[in-house]
Amino acid sequence: METVFTPVQSLSGGALIGLAAVALMLLRGRILGATGILAGVLLPASRYDWTWRVMMLVGMFAGPWVYFSIAGQLPKISVPASTLLLLLGGFLVGIGVTLGSGCTSGHGVCGLARLSPRSFAATGTFMLTTGLTVYVMRHILGA
Repeated sequence: METVFTPVQSLSGGALIGLAAVALMLLRGRILGATGILAGVLLPASRYDWTWRVMMLVGMFAGPWVYFSIAGQLPKISVPASTLLLLLGGFLVGIGVTLGSGCTSGHGVCGLARLSPRSFAATGTFMLTTGLTVYVMRHILGA
């Protein structure tokens, strides 16, 4: 499997995520953690809290359609894994989010910017685990 180098798209996406994180902190005083936002939609503390969370999720799902309006085609996505592996991966991510008290967006984007020691540890763990997983999948298992 070849990883395609997309510096413009990656930089643009990262800048938009950073802008969204800053805007949410400035306007709502909240950290942009995607899993926490979703959890707050499913188990809302109040109607006011639920509304901004739903709007954030709508924005996340609208992203590909904004791309479509600019590029004239949807982004190409290839997932070289079975449905069972995707479900297992989602389950493991859910466990990690629970044990790590947040997801990669909350710790990696917002926590690092706030110089949170817990986020430095969590992000280091994410990165190390990701690197090891890619190495095992590509070089040991040959997937």
